[in-house]
Amino acid sequence: MANQMFCFQCEQTAGCKACTGGAGVCGKKADTAVLQDELTGSLIGLAHAAANNGDLITENTDQLVIEGLFTTITNVNFNNETISAIIEKVEAEKARLVQNCCSCLSVCAQSDNYDMNKLWAADEDIRSLKSLILFGIRGVAAYAYHAAVLGYHNPDVNTFFYKALCAVGTDDYGMEELLPIVMEVGEINLKCMALLDKANTEVYGNPTPTEVSLTVEKGPFIVISGHDLYDLKQLLEQTEDKGINIYTHGEMLPAHAYPELKKYSHLKGNFGTAWQNQQKEFADIPAPILFTTNCLMPPKANYADRVFTTEVVSYPGMVHIGDDKNFMPVIEKALALGGYPTDMHFTGINGGQKVMTGFSHNAVLSVADTVIEAVKSGAIKHFFLVGGCDGAKPGRNYYTEFVKQTPSDSVVLTLACGKYRFNDLDLGTIGSLPRIMDMGQCNDAYSAIKVAVALAEAFDCGVNDLPLSMVLSWYEQKAVCILLTLLHLGIKNIFLGPSLPAFLSPGVLNFLVEHYNIAPISTPEEDLKKILG
Repeated sequence: MANQMFCFQCEQTAGCKACTGGAGVCGKKADTAVLQDELTGSLIGLAHAAANNGDLITENTDQLVIEGLFTTITNVNFNNETISAIIEKVEAEKARLVQNCCSCLSVCAQSDNYDMNKLWAADEDIRSLKSLILFGIRGVAAYAYHAAVLGYHNPDVNTFFYKALCAVGTDDYGMEELLPIVMEVGEINLKCMALLDKANTEVYGNPTPTEVSLTVEKGPFIVISGHDLYDLKQLLEQTEDKGINIYTHGEMLPAHAYPELKKYSHLKGNFGTAWQNQQKEFADIPAPILFTTNCLMPPKANYADRVFTTEVVSYPGMVHIGDDKNFMPVIEKALALGGYPTDMHFTGINGGQKVMTGFSHNAVLSVADTVIEAVKSGAIKHFFLVGGCDGAKPGRNYYTEFVKQTPSDSVVLTLACGKYRFNDLDLGTIGSLPRIMDMGQCNDAYSAIKVAVALAEAFDCGVNDLPLSMVLSWYEQKAVCILLTLLHLGIKNIFLGPSLPAFLSPGVLNFLVEHYNIAPISTPEEDLKKILG
């Protein structure tokens, strides 16, 4: 399988099996996929070297592992040159760790790059469990990266990356050794999401419910996409008083709820919907687009000259903003393009002209008494968590129809970009509480967990005993680590779609069904009937 592409880490993988041709469905070319496998194999070698030389691990070692894992997430890096540069850094760091012990041949051999083809050709259950570990820690690494940008670190999280990578690269591990590590990914991700929540709230304040306009005002503007709030803060500072408005896109929408970001008057609103619509929504847009994390699709010619990248995001031919965070090229492009000559009134996919966000755990728990009383009085009979990743595969309109059909005495909690399927719907209120509450980005699954645990404590029951149902959509690796976190917490009866992961073998899937009662989505009508009885 050398020099051939094998990739099945995301939901859109070809034929629900694997992308194996000249390019993946995401647009990643075979040579890039091979390089990403080489990077992963190099990280596994580095992890083995670190395991034998723990006293030599530095903050730079940890950061290299996090950056390398993040780089291999779907829709992050399409650039062979930058991937090769990261591989060189990893190899140099590995050489530093083993330079004093190369007389120990076993250590040197373990530190060799791992051949990922051995994993892809392994027994299907072993391959499935190792894929859950590998794809899960890629998601965890993304959250660790965002926290590290703000100066927040958790040694337990960093240490686990080495353990997990070593497990992926250990050929004699069976299900007994791998299953506990799979569950540990969920445990570690919970710590990492808590770390990122702490970082974001201590730096930017606690989010508050905020109405966000979908209208783009006339004049120069910049669209910022991705997840990294630090990049948005830098951009807001550098564009202040320059006559340029800033609009969020995709997972940046929740930024409007943070006090330290919303105080900038030129943070105006949200442009577009979820990531998979960008090639249509960005066509001929008279403004630059800045990508800060994953969710980048190969830019089309009609807007490629307006795409800028930063952090680990990279695409051949695009202008990249480096660590100095000098966004002047983006600013100059915005001024040159000039924006729209008049206000442009855009809508969500259901025709709404505004959306709400900011219902974090702090916001919801601040009105916990109201929520609890509404449950006790029967005004709220059920909670639905409907969210996760969005995507282009047919069948995702299921989530729109599901939310439309939820009873009027239920509340819909949502998060991540899956909310764009329905977040512009007006479902009304229950008393003073809106029926749709956007809790934030995908990492804000932590908020949903905090609220669920608080409700369980209030009603003196387990989370699985609450009138709470989780109907989740997945696309990439951050969804994997969030799912594993829910399983780590013992949460059962999750509905998952639009299709089940190709990397789940029948044996592993049967384990999840037997122990956690995970079920694929069917139709909104049938699933609501199952949930509500």
